Amino acid sequence: MNSFWLAFSKFWFKITGWRLASGIPAHIRQGVMIAAPHTSNWDFIYSRAAFFLMRRDVRLTIKKEWTEIPILGKLVLSLGGLPIDRSKNNSTVETMIELFKQNPELIILVTPEGTRKYQPRWRKGFYHAAVGAGVPILLGYLDYEKKEAGVGPAVYPTGNYEADLETIQSFYRTKKGRYPEQGVR
Repeated sequence: MNSFWLAFSKFWFKITGWRLASGIPAHIRQGVMIAAPHTSNWDFIYSRAAFFLMRRDVRLTIKKEWTEIPILGKLVLSLGGLPIDRSKNNSTVETMIELFKQNPELIILVTPEGTRKYQPRWRKGFYHAAVGAGVPILLGYLDYEKKEAGVGPAVYPTGNYEADLETIQSFYRTKKGRYPEQGVR
């Protein structure tokens, strides 16, 4: 755990009036963490700070090339960047499954909405990665109305995407993004 980012996160939450409402259950060592509703560029700053406050190593996939840029690459890695080599036209889902096999403690953050605007259909990769790796889906959230960040219940995928997605999205319908009209409906 990087002590600089932990101190910064405490400071950031204090000056902005945010609080950490809940964390990742201690017994969960692997999982796909959804970040929703995703309606603003500020979401990254608040969610990243929340994960540092949870003292859990939550990673996010990023193109390998971003980690090779001098100075910026080190910053990206310190913020949890997990380099993915896309030059071989690898499937991101298969790459994530392989990463779970190689790392007994790995939580990967994804934004299934894929955009900060309202999206009626989520990308399915997060679900297929969780099913393929046999890991739970963690419901990370930011609620701008309450100024709180946290993790809701873990969802263990059943293989019935539509039913599981309804369970997941019904949780997020209670959370207000920075721009609520762009959130989950």
